Amino acid sequence: MSTPAPVPEKRSFLAAGMPIVLAMAAALLVIHCIFNNRYDFFRDEFNYLACARHLGWGYVDQPPLIPWLARLSLGTLGDSLRAIRFLPALFMSLTVVLTAQIAGELGGRAFALICAAAATIASPVYLNDGSMLTTNCLEPLLWTGCAYFAILAAKHDQPRYWLWFGTVAGIGMQEKYSIAVFGFAVFVGLLLTDQRRVLFHKWIWLGGFAAFLIFLPNLLWNIHYHFPFVELMRNIKAEGRDVALSPLEYFLQQCLLMQPIVAPLWIAGVVALFFWRAFRPYRFLGWAYLVSLAVFIVLHGKNYYLAPIYPMLIAAGSVPFERALDRPRLRWLKPVSVILILAGGAWIAPVVMPVLPVDKYLAYQEKLPFKVPRSEHSHRAAALPQHYADQFGWHEIVSEVAVAWNRIPPAERADCGIFAQDYGAAGAIDWYGPAYGLPPSLSGHQTWFLWGPRGYSGNCLIVLDDNREKLASMYRQVEPVGNSPDNPYALEKNIPVFICKGKKFDSTLAQVWPRLKHWR
Repeated sequence: MSTPAPVPEKRSFLAAGMPIVLAMAAALLVIHCIFNNRYDFFRDEFNYLACARHLGWGYVDQPPLIPWLARLSLGTLGDSLRAIRFLPALFMSLTVVLTAQIAGELGGRAFALICAAAATIASPVYLNDGSMLTTNCLEPLLWTGCAYFAILAAKHDQPRYWLWFGTVAGIGMQEKYSIAVFGFAVFVGLLLTDQRRVLFHKWIWLGGFAAFLIFLPNLLWNIHYHFPFVELMRNIKAEGRDVALSPLEYFLQQCLLMQPIVAPLWIAGVVALFFWRAFRPYRFLGWAYLVSLAVFIVLHGKNYYLAPIYPMLIAAGSVPFERALDRPRLRWLKPVSVILILAGGAWIAPVVMPVLPVDKYLAYQEKLPFKVPRSEHSHRAAALPQHYADQFGWHEIVSEVAVAWNRIPPAERADCGIFAQDYGAAGAIDWYGPAYGLPPSLSGHQTWFLWGPRGYSGNCLIVLDDNREKLASMYRQVEPVGNSPDNPYALEKNIPVFICKGKKFDSTLAQVWPRLKHWR
């Protein structure tokens, strides 16, 4: 009588260290919730919150998903700073869990999962992503989700998983367009490896069709408005606003963003994807990294544009790292390495999440052995890095606008608009203004331009941050109200505010509105 073949052990989600990973992810969520309200709203958060009140299928500088999620957050959690930043914190904790799950799918046991989770938690760029509501907060989870389904497809030789890859990629296109770079890079990786055979299966093309269908509403919106995001990117490039990095500088900043202690882990992941026999089915993901890196270097992308790709590389690197430490004499290094990774994250945490009061942070920053990178030329002179500096100064701006508003006779207020030059000030007015009795703002910047002049004649305007002589050429009466009180930590400071009355131009504000477009 023949012996029955052994039944393969089914992997349990809660096996091999996953309970510890879940505890680590929960602790990260708690830490974010404790510290995420220390400063104030970030400039971009005002943008998303304003867009959340004007729901649509697209916006000049972003797809619609984050504003929709912001609207959901406002309706369910409230409008406090901690409530607005709960979803970003949750998304990063989920990214930690998914990274560990990928390590398990790649053959990792308990240490590999815990190490991958610790490295994701301790990476500065992800600590920052979980601290603010931006388009970066969901991006790592979506890219990692795509990688997860690609790995399942290769591991089980099951092309149906590519349908899920396409579904997640389509959602990603509604969150931030840069996931298209990852999709393209994966396609190139498939062409360059044995996995090219999946291109002959219907499921990968159905996945591509699913991505297209999910993205279609935003695509139609872009067509309707003549691709404003493309125009925006072209203007930014022509203006030379962003700091252009050499290939070496770009790579070194990747190591810094992921913290130097974590860098050997994801670099090992890249090497293992190319050269470790056990990872041969996943070699296309190694090519996907190199292609994505090359695209962002050639396009002079900001240093954090590539950040969402690293969880899969951390997971890949944790598996051979675990195997290397399985030797009896080296096993003591397992807990030590996890402690070192988390300690490195704790050391860098004040730079990327608001765990310190601002005065103590400035002292801490001076003791760092490196300068915090600046991604735009205009940020280099600021005392704080931009992700902190743009959380200061907004109350001062709105309070000065309120001074101007209170000088407008009540009978004239119905036709007196408040015009801001950029979405930071415009969004701050929209968010804090109701407490001062201010109406929603006007602006030609980004999506505010599409919202138009809202029926104002233009005969009376409160104008922020403009030139008095220029305004005098357009209005008979230009009254300087004052400058916003100085905030030494803010990028936006000493903003002049004017009351302009008696327009000299014959046309209406709606007719001159196209000339006020400011997309950059």
